[in-house]
Amino acid sequence: MPVISSHKPYRVGRSKTGLGLFATKPIRKGTRIVRYFGPILDCRIKAQDDIENKYLFELNGRWTIDGSVRKNVARYINHSCRPNAESDVRPRERKVYIRAIKNIEPGEEINYDYGTDYFKAYLKPIGCKCEACEKKRKKLRAEARAEKTKAKARAERKARKSVTQAGAKPAGAKKRLNGKHVIGKANGRGRT
Repeated sequence: MPVISSHKPYRVGRSKTGLGLFATKPIRKGTRIVRYFGPILDCRIKAQDDIENKYLFELNGRWTIDGSVRKNVARYINHSCRPNAESDVRPRERKVYIRAIKNIEPGEEINYDYGTDYFKAYLKPIGCKCEACEKKRKKLRAEARAEKTKAKARAERKARKSVTQAGAKPAGAKKRLNGKHVIGKANGRGRT
């Protein structure tokens, strides 16, 4: 597994959802990008179990990393339902690495899937703001607008049809007289 050189291939920057981690150099698939670190908490200790922050990374049923420390730049990696990185959890070593699962280009935001528990607790109530979900919502809104336009057009056609069937002639219809079209009347007689 390739490991990145001492020059960091990422930077913290403004994202659609706040702060995010962005690639500054090309990152190849399989490359270890950054380590997620912080104090290790023992979940069996009641006082540590009551810690409430969004940067807790569960290693297993017993150990959790509190990633809220400022030096942990991996905490800036945002969630995505279609990520370009993933977490490589090593419970025996009590370490977590974020590694690329796709080639990442410079300027691209680094993201990974936070998992079902985090998603249900924090993201679902406010709506996921990842790029994949935003595209999906945009597509659904466009489809809804198109369907509304089609329904309006159908209603207008139906209204015109019902007026025509009621005996009223639509505007611009030509009259027929003995099988000949009548354009207008002159002196009470039809012109042909």
